Amino acid sequence: MEIYLIRHGIAEEQQPFIKDEERKLTKEGRQKTEKVAQRMKTLGLQFDLIVTSPLVRARQTAEILLEAELSSQLEESNHLAPNGHISSWLDYWLRPKNFNQDTQLALVGHEPCLSNWAEILLWGEVKGGLVLKKAGMIGVKLPEIGLPVGRSQMFWLTPPRYLL
Repeated sequence: MEIYLIRHGIAEEQQPFIKDEERKLTKEGRQKTEKVAQRMKTLGLQFDLIVTSPLVRARQTAEILLEAELSSQLEESNHLAPNGHISSWLDYWLRPKNFNQDTQLALVGHEPCLSNWAEILLWGEVKGGLVLKKAGMIGVKLPEIGLPVGRSQMFWLTPPRYLL
């Protein structure tokens, strides 16, 4: 199984009168994310499912991926919110779904969670070495058998500038 960890696009700055959960993509963020999504399509990427954080900026990013026809399915998961934990996602979301080994999932979320998740899957711990830029992507292949923590393999790390 391949998991593509995708950070949301450029969002509105934090303001005292706007809840963090309600921050939207900026015009520039939307445009760049649309270009990244189109580039993903030309590279032949196709996701069986896009799973997104419930926060507005992540949801908008996921919808752009959906509009670019990178998948026909979109699902929301609280596990991808900024306070989500990979162990909860693995135990209560991924395992019960029982996806086949050829499944390609796009997970749209936030930093530092996504980089931390990638490091946990790769090395079993957070080392602080990976940084995922806005609208960037990390691809991780999970092992066919057993727990993926510390046993997965990174096959893609792309900042958005290489996809524009």
